[in-house]
Amino acid sequence: MGALFFDIDDTLLSGVTKKVPESALEGIRKVKENGHKVLINTGRTICSVPPIIKKLDVDGFLCGCGTYLIYKNEVLFESHISIEEGNRYIDLMKKYHIEGFLEGTDDMYFSERVSQCEPVESTRRYMASMGLGRETSMEKKNFEYDKLLIHINKKDPNCRYQEFFASIEDGIDIIDRLNGMYELVQKGYSKATAIEFMRQHLGLTKDEVYVFGDSSNDQSMFEYAKHSIAMKKHDPVLDPYTEYVTDTVENDGVYKAMQHYGLI
Repeated sequence: MGALFFDIDDTLLSGVTKKVPESALEGIRKVKENGHKVLINTGRTICSVPPIIKKLDVDGFLCGCGTYLIYKNEVLFESHISIEEGNRYIDLMKKYHIEGFLEGTDDMYFSERVSQCEPVESTRRYMASMGLGRETSMEKKNFEYDKLLIHINKKDPNCRYQEFFASIEDGIDIIDRLNGMYELVQKGYSKATAIEFMRQHLGLTKDEVYVFGDSSNDQSMFEYAKHSIAMKKHDPVLDPYTEYVTDTVENDGVYKAMQHYGLI
């Protein structure tokens, strides 16, 4: 038995068609028939996993970069930012003029004011389409959340992002997603820690682990795994840790990689 761990966006879910290719669905069905486990391993918190992904016949969802782990509909592990620390991060975002939003298990949290950063507003609209981010604003504070995503404009003199990073580094790991976007994750957690937890839970060796991804927040699991599969369109930061480059998600990349490794 092996276990396959999939990123969502531009790995299983096409950014072009907004669908999971039929070939990927067939591949998942076949690997499960062959006795392997299939798990989603995402930076998204569970509330923001797209419905099309939640409907997949998979064994588990590892969310929030290793902070919320579900297997067979049972929550095996969860870690949240404390209300005290969470309030401090919100205050620091305001102090240092940082644009972004907060990601929780149950909801997403945006500022009550309109952001000057279009990616933040486009994310707000996308989350609102799923019924998220509407009830509680960041400014209300006093709620738990799991991670942050920020966008910075280094040309903005009011955006003191270096001071912000220095103020949070004791409790937060910072992932550069490029183009001014940063994913801020509870220190010590990552997609790799999620896999290690599940590997031990399932009693697997590292040689039985296969990871699929395309972006910089997949780097930790690529460093961790022996069998790391990058989609054809991927962040070059993954190259040193990639064992195999497959085709794009739209051109049956997931299915082709499964064939390459003899999983189907």
